Amino acid sequence: MSTHVSNVVATAGHVDHGKSTLIRALTGMEPDRWEEERRRGLTIDLGFAWTTLPSGREVAFVDVPGHQRFLANTLAGLGPAPVVCFVVAADEGWQAQSSDHRDALAALGIRHGLIVISRADRAPDHAGAVLAQARDELAGAGLRDAPGVIVSAVAGTGLTELRATLDRVLGQLPGPETTARVRLWVDRSFTITGAGTVVTGTLAAGTVARGDRLDVLGADQPQSVVIRGLQSRGEPYPTLGPVARVALNLRGVPRDVVRRGHALVTPGAWPSTGTLDVRRTSGGPLTEAAAHLVVHVGTAAVPARLRPFDDDHGRLTLDRRLPLVLGDRLVLRDPGGQRVLGGALVLDADPPVLRRRGDGTRRAAALSAMNAAGDVGAEVARRGAVRESHLRRLGLLASATGPPEGVRVLDDWWVHDATYDAWRQRLRAAVEELHTRDPLAEGLSRGAARDLLALPDESLLDAVARDAGLERHGGHIRVAGAGDDLGCAEAAVSELEARLRAQPFHAPEADDLSALKLTGRELAAAERVGRVLRLRDGVVLLPTAPALAMRELARLDQPFTTSQARQALGTTRRVVIPLLEHLDSRGWTRRLDAGHREVVR
Repeated sequence: MSTHVSNVVATAGHVDHGKSTLIRALTGMEPDRWEEERRRGLTIDLGFAWTTLPSGREVAFVDVPGHQRFLANTLAGLGPAPVVCFVVAADEGWQAQSSDHRDALAALGIRHGLIVISRADRAPDHAGAVLAQARDELAGAGLRDAPGVIVSAVAGTGLTELRATLDRVLGQLPGPETTARVRLWVDRSFTITGAGTVVTGTLAAGTVARGDRLDVLGADQPQSVVIRGLQSRGEPYPTLGPVARVALNLRGVPRDVVRRGHALVTPGAWPSTGTLDVRRTSGGPLTEAAAHLVVHVGTAAVPARLRPFDDDHGRLTLDRRLPLVLGDRLVLRDPGGQRVLGGALVLDADPPVLRRRGDGTRRAAALSAMNAAGDVGAEVARRGAVRESHLRRLGLLASATGPPEGVRVLDDWWVHDATYDAWRQRLRAAVEELHTRDPLAEGLSRGAARDLLALPDESLLDAVARDAGLERHGGHIRVAGAGDDLGCAEAAVSELEARLRAQPFHAPEADDLSALKLTGRELAAAERVGRVLRLRDGVVLLPTAPALAMRELARLDQPFTTSQARQALGTTRRVVIPLLEHLDSRGWTRRLDAGHREVVR
């Protein structure tokens, strides 16, 4: 099945510098969706339009507001976009919101785009100087060397060059990740009569298809939805790949449940986190920032609390959980105004709890040593053990990444060698100490062993015990070969065995066992190593007794009575009844009624 692929470009620039006019000239479409926007000539919310470039390459535009009051809407449009068209008017030059949008681009790390000097018809002599000024201002956002075009949407000049330049910029982009996990940030949600809930967004990576199931994250409760249908540029498709503007018709969710700022994600592939450790990428030191901020990521805007560790690193605690991973870019905004304070890079979407004095300083040092791609070995070392699937959810592993040196793989678990060695040593010491103190003990129970090592999953215990030179027996772990050692009870058990070999069905009375100093603990230990067989009511025989009994019972006329069995075995009713019940449980004999049994042939 072929996958439709297009490109997405967001506009940026000061209010009334002609962004929407430029989009209309390029596409022939009206990007302003609200009647108030068209009446006032002011973009308030996100606008959308699309066209086909001379090469046949398809492109969709996200037109963002330029006014300071609508900065949150602007950031929602810029957040998921991979390419920017930065517009500066020739007759006004660089303005206040030009700087706000530049700071947003720097925070978001958008490095692909072009610079458009608009309204060249109003100030033809100044256009070149304005372009040079724009390049200088955009240097901090990584766009100094972006191609520049001077246009007049009203006169129509420069539009052919603009289309060609845009075509060239899009042609130089790295190929999108069509097989990546999906995270579609929702920028619109509405209802169409007869179709139900529809959401739109920019699909930056991954592929979506009709019938796919996705999870809605960012809402109060995660919810599963199914794609009933999908469109791009007003046309239906069976499947869509990145990078594209997509509209998804969803089944299983009302419109008021999913809205801007939520994300549709591949089920089970993303973490949902409310705590992030970050590195400052732009703006002032975190130690001078306000404690309460608004964090913008994708199309989401979430209040957050900042705990700075040093000027460049800190912890953000979000008011609601979001699907964020290592490498995600955040915009930090002042909640009391409309200013971009700076940008931050997510270094850890599942950071450790900080409880002790000095933890913040130690965490700052650890974060300073991290690179933007993450250090898998250091992460496994910090946790001791972590599931490979969790590392992938956090964005720490590429699809084919194997374990680094010093990490061993146990099923889905990655365990650091130092942690594993500590587990082995601690477990062996505990089991040997128990055996020395109490040779008749079954061993250390699995539950106690897991608690002792604080294992994240009991499935790891078998490998640890094996590599510690220990053996597993039932629900216990013991020193290898320790089961044969009955310690001080050995002589008494040997004497009991001699008596029963001489008279196999003459089970000792309680007084006999007491005289031998064989209590329940000693007998249980002897039974574990196959030296005796314990039946109900305190009857103790040799493990060979059932087979010997069957030899005698098979000689009787069938069926036989309990009394006949007692006489054949030369024993008492106290012994024969538990013995016959044991034979019944093994399926060797069958009880017919209250007084008769038969041997099962």
